[in-house]
Amino acid sequence: MSANSAFAKLDALGKRLEAIEHAQSMLGVDEAVMMPTGGGEKRAEAMGTLAGMYHEMATSPEVGDWLGDAEAEPLDAMQARAVAEFRRVYTNMTCLSSEFVSRQVNVRIRSEQLWRQLRPTGDWKAFLPAFEGVVEILREEAALRADVLGLTPYDALMEQYDPGNRAADIEPVFADLKRFLKGFIPEAIARQTEKLARRPLKPFNAPFPIERQKALGLAMMEAVGFDFDHGRLDVSHHPFCGGVPTDVRMTTRYVEAEFISSLMGILHETGHGLYEQGLPKEWSHWPVGKARGMTIHESQSLFVEKQIARSAEFWEWAMPHVRTHLGDGALAGWDLEDVLAQVHLIEPGLIRVDADEATYPLHVILRFELEQDLVGGKLAPRDVPEAWDAKMREYLGLSTIDNMKDGPMQDVHWPSGAIGYFPSYTLGAITAAQLWATIERENPNARDDMRHGRFTGLNDWRRDHIWSEASQYPTPELMVRATGEKLNARHFQDHLQRRYLGA
Repeated sequence: MSANSAFAKLDALGKRLEAIEHAQSMLGVDEAVMMPTGGGEKRAEAMGTLAGMYHEMATSPEVGDWLGDAEAEPLDAMQARAVAEFRRVYTNMTCLSSEFVSRQVNVRIRSEQLWRQLRPTGDWKAFLPAFEGVVEILREEAALRADVLGLTPYDALMEQYDPGNRAADIEPVFADLKRFLKGFIPEAIARQTEKLARRPLKPFNAPFPIERQKALGLAMMEAVGFDFDHGRLDVSHHPFCGGVPTDVRMTTRYVEAEFISSLMGILHETGHGLYEQGLPKEWSHWPVGKARGMTIHESQSLFVEKQIARSAEFWEWAMPHVRTHLGDGALAGWDLEDVLAQVHLIEPGLIRVDADEATYPLHVILRFELEQDLVGGKLAPRDVPEAWDAKMREYLGLSTIDNMKDGPMQDVHWPSGAIGYFPSYTLGAITAAQLWATIERENPNARDDMRHGRFTGLNDWRRDHIWSEASQYPTPELMVRATGEKLNARHFQDHLQRRYLGA
């Protein structure tokens, strides 16, 4: 390909954009992990300047010209997919005018700041005007995007988080899962109650020194395949995975009273990190070489946390390592069943982020249904508390009508305007289960491999079928290519029945 070709110009632009992305990411990580509080104002200025530079470069009219010219050039199959994904990203970035984006950012920042102030007291009445402003401008955004993208308004918003997923395809999957969970959860809780009556949960042999917990986490990360030449683990208030594929930054938080929540958090973020480290390096500066949306990213973190790290086979292997790193007394008097009782505990509650894997999907389905009605105008912002409470009562038997803090004010997503994001969480869990079912079908020894601490095969399969594919294909097509079928909630249901009912 000529150095003067349109493809070569896009390639050079991609490298400049990647450099800015790298700087933005590292500044963000440093802000969460290391930055003193007094650095916030200048850090915000620096990150705002970089964001402006990035947007100006990425949305320049000449980029559109280059894309049109590149599409007419002789390209191989991979180059054609690279240009097509660049086109998709460019179209999505240029849907909205600078005037609209400026107005939208102002509305969202004011709303999120007010939410942070009012959430501790759950003052819905004081928050409502700001939320109404967010919903109003969100509906405007959805209409603008829908017009350009040829999608329904809600699908146009969801496209920003999960390219290719559509509400019409997700609704039957969620409906099937909701029907299943309404029967499964009571049955699983009844089985759990019987077990705990015979064998109550054992108290943790605390305290667990933080340095020992960190050593355990690092050992588990290394065992499941994390490359420490291209990443590290730190501490922050809220665990996350950031950085760039060649320098993945992960964080966790520790409590000395127990070690499982920190370890599960570390392994969850490790799943994200493995995905980033497994992306194709030669395409890292092109959109096609980046992670394929939130569903796939979440599926990789949940694959490690749920399919691997909460399995009986994993703990058969892990318990000796826990004793090595935390001390012989850490699990004194505990056996495998005691650990599994902790990591498999089902406990319906009001808070999504604290939910177990069986009840969590109902929290997401509730939000998915309500935000579609909000975007479509069927639900007014002022009526959200009643609608939320009705669904909580129906799905989980709990009420939030007098508790806005733990009801519709519990998440930052809606106050900040992130509507269309929530489905990714449960779609990720379903995807993880479907990937596991495919792996186990192709390798019947997969569970025995985990029992002996052999994770290379699991990583090799995901590298071949998910990681190396990056953003070559829309999410639904990637799933069909990897598993041979569309997204199917049956695999997640089978996973839950096997784990909690022994079925």
